[in-house]
Formats: sequence, C-alpha cells, structure tokens
Amino acid sequence: MTLAMTERRERRRGGGAIDVLLVEDNPGDQDLTREAFKMGKITNTLHIVDDGEKAMEFLYKQGQYKDAPRPGIILLDLNLPRKDGREVLAEIKQDASLKTIPVVVLTTSDSDKDILTSYELSANCYLTKPVELDSFLDAIQVLEQFWLTLVRLPASSNRSAD
Repeated sequence: MTLAMTERRERRRGGGAIDVLLVEDNPGDQDLTREAFKMGKITNTLHIVDDGEKAMEFLYKQGQYKDAPRPGIILLDLNLPRKDGREVLAEIKQDASLKTIPVVVLTTSDSDKDILTSYELSANCYLTKPVELDSFLDAIQVLEQFWLTLVRLPASSNRSAD
C-alpha cells in the first residue's frame, strides 16, 4: 500500500471508520470474509446477517437491530434465503434513505444475466467470489483499498436511516 493510501485510510479512520454490512448465508463465506478482514488488518466493523429479511431489518433498524449503525457499504450475496439478494438490492436502491449506500454484489454467480440484472438494479459493483482462499483474500484486499480507502462516500452514508 502506498503512503498516500495509508494517509487516506488514517484520515477516514480519524473521521470515523465506516461499518460494513455483509449479507451472506454461507457460514464458510462469512468466516472467510472475517478472516480476510483480520489478515488484511481491516479495522472497519463487519456486521453479518444471513438472509435478505434480516438485511432489511438491519437497514431499517427493526427488531433485534434497533441499535444497528448505518453501514457505509453493503457486501451482498445474491442467493439468499427468505428474501433474495436481487430483491434486497432493488429495495435498497428504491429507498431514498438507503440508496446512497454503495452495494457491492459479492456472489458465486458469474452468470451474465445476474451481472446485468444487478447493474440494472443499480449495484455499484459486481464481484464473483473466487473459489481459492488466496484469491478470495486478494479480492477482499482490493475491495478494502478501493471502497474503504480511496473512494469518497457521501456524507449521508454516515447518517442514521431513521
């Protein structure tokens, strides 16, 4: 990482590190993401929900998530129980209080249809999960360097969704 990237990361941390919401039903992929954050020394708080309905409850601060922070970025799997990732993405991007949160689709699907649908629903990025551990760790590092270090997120990303 360059000195400039380190400085930007530190400035962002100084301004309050953003919370990351991972919407992933596979426990193995949840663990891989936690491990990638740990190995990459990513200090942003990672919140994990395992289905689409819980994702929306988290974002709307309902039920057990009434004190949930507003995430600065969402990592979203497409194939989820209870409410599909495509439905979650559509709901987020149609809601004026949520649509400015960047959504990175992080899924095993490399289907052209899924890629097109995700972008039509206003996904900010689409990444196919690498199968190999080292490749997955590299992908999370790139995500961190881009979304959590380089990109300037709107001030509304830090505001409450209430």
